[in-house]
Amino acid sequence: MNRFIKAGEAARILGVTVQTLRRWEKSGQLMPDKKSEGGTRYYDIDRLLGVSSKESTLTYAYARVSSHDQKADLQRQKQVLSTYCAAHGWNYEIISDLGSGMNYKKKGLKNLLDAILGRKIKRLVLTHKDRLLRFGAELIFTLCEIHHVEVVIINQGEDLSFEEDLAKDVLEIITVFSARLYGARSHKNKKLLEAAKVLLEDG
Repeated sequence: MNRFIKAGEAARILGVTVQTLRRWEKSGQLMPDKKSEGGTRYYDIDRLLGVSSKESTLTYAYARVSSHDQKADLQRQKQVLSTYCAAHGWNYEIISDLGSGMNYKKKGLKNLLDAILGRKIKRLVLTHKDRLLRFGAELIFTLCEIHHVEVVIINQGEDLSFEEDLAKDVLEIITVFSARLYGARSHKNKKLLEAAKVLLEDG
């Protein structure tokens, strides 16, 4: 076997993208073993196999709420996660987001995905399944399975804040589609949003 391999094959062995390898090179986390005059990067396969075999011991505990008026609930989630992880003797970090379960661009969620794809964590802990995302959580759980990241959901029952969060997410969907249909400043758009708010509050 050729001792040195190109970036594409190196990324496949590590289970990451070539872009992630480039990010790691910029940060000094994983440097190529040599470069050609044309700039092609080569990695020592023996060293990579050693990197990929190192099992992370870090646990990420993820907390999320939809809005600023739920900050007390965010703190409660963090406390529950901290107590649970400490009780199990895990080496853990808590990451959190303040944003809708429909938003896929939250900073904490991006950091979590980077850790999963980069095999930087051993375990993901949530208080409830829907704290991760309203839709798409199963995809992230599948990524965890592929990259051998254990998923622990502390409470399998319904989250006490589920209805409030769901109402906010439904209103967000209505807002986006209404603005596209009628225009953000139109009278019809405002009437539809007001009616939706009343309906959700009464429900």
